[in-house]
Amino acid sequence: MAGTSLLVLLDDIAAVLDDVALMTKVAAKKTAGVLGDDLALNAEQVSGVRAERELPVVWAVAKGSFVNKLILVPAALAISAVAPGLITPLLMLGGAYLCFEGFEKLVHSFFHHTEAASVSHAAQSENAVVDLAAYEKDKIKGAIRTDFVLSAEIIVISLGTVAAASFLTQLTVLSLIAVVMTVGVYGLVAGIVRLDDIGLMLCRKQGQGGLARLQHKIGTACLLGAPVLMKTLTIVGTIAMFMVGGGILTHGFAPANELIHHWSEFGSSVPAAWILSAILPSLLNAVAGVLAGAALVGVFTLISWVFKKKG
Repeated sequence: MAGTSLLVLLDDIAAVLDDVALMTKVAAKKTAGVLGDDLALNAEQVSGVRAERELPVVWAVAKGSFVNKLILVPAALAISAVAPGLITPLLMLGGAYLCFEGFEKLVHSFFHHTEAASVSHAAQSENAVVDLAAYEKDKIKGAIRTDFVLSAEIIVISLGTVAAASFLTQLTVLSLIAVVMTVGVYGLVAGIVRLDDIGLMLCRKQGQGGLARLQHKIGTACLLGAPVLMKTLTIVGTIAMFMVGGGILTHGFAPANELIHHWSEFGSSVPAAWILSAILPSLLNAVAGVLAGAALVGVFTLISWVFKKKG
């Protein structure tokens, strides 16, 4: 009898593990798009730091991301059980923050370019007046705040995949997704920010054979491509803010979501439909994100001006 009970227990555990593996795979596929945005955003967020401090900054942000998910996983499970209607408004609040931050970066880039360049230069100079520790803390805090919103979206998408499963399965799947996504994103970010060092190491490899020549070519490509890649990620990261933030807002606002769906269907009826159907929803979400960010920055600026006048 005891042996039979043990076999039944093992069979149940195997069935749960199969369910967890299957649901984790489905959740990972559904969150793959957010993962790409997360990678671009976080690589952009840690740019501008001194070369010798890049990996410590990435590690600090990664630890913050783990803390974010340690908060978000139980919070998402609790909210979905007690007040599931709160999930969408909370996500929209995070989306609004991304749009606001993205548009603020645009404004800062266009109207304070000289000031931003001088601050960035000062932050990397050995004789800088700017407090380097404070500069790094600001970068880390900003990256962790952005990660919180993206992590929340990943957790909510994953939760939707396992909504009908048992609590244990939900907890296990969300925990696995949280760990895998964090390790994957920040492992890649660490590789990207140290790409120039990898290139230099390959260029210094000794030897005259075909393998050595191949290593030198790859190293040269890494050295030449690293600055271009970081500049590209800066642009892509800002665009991703609008795409993710605008996407969250439009999905939470039914009329906007229906309008985007309508325009996407219209795009599928024109030549080269497969291209339009792939990029049009993201493009429209980005436009919505820019408009929302502009409105939020305008309101924030107006409120700040009013309080400043009163003060």
